[in-house]
Amino acid sequence: MAMNEKTEKYVNKGLKKPQKFWMLFLIGFLIIFIGTIILIIATIVYGDESMNFGAVIFIWIFPIVIGAGPQATLMILISIILAILSIIAFFIFRKK
Repeated sequence: MAMNEKTEKYVNKGLKKPQKFWMLFLIGFLIIFIGTIILIIATIVYGDESMNFGAVIFIWIFPIVIGAGPQATLMILISIILAILSIIAFFIFRKK
């Protein structure tokens, strides 16, 4: 089975295309995770009672929605709407 030029270029460099993808994915995930931790710590240390928090955590297509603060209901509602839109976009744009 013959390799095309792009595949041959990745094989010759020693780093295959899937390995490069997972490495970039892991770096991006870690940057987002560290930024979120910094924001949470800053909110706890410098925050007051008027702080609001809402988040969506996806495990595949299943969203877990959390919120805290005086207007948590609004934040959770917005998070649920964004989660539903994300799931719809996932099914529309996924490759077969």
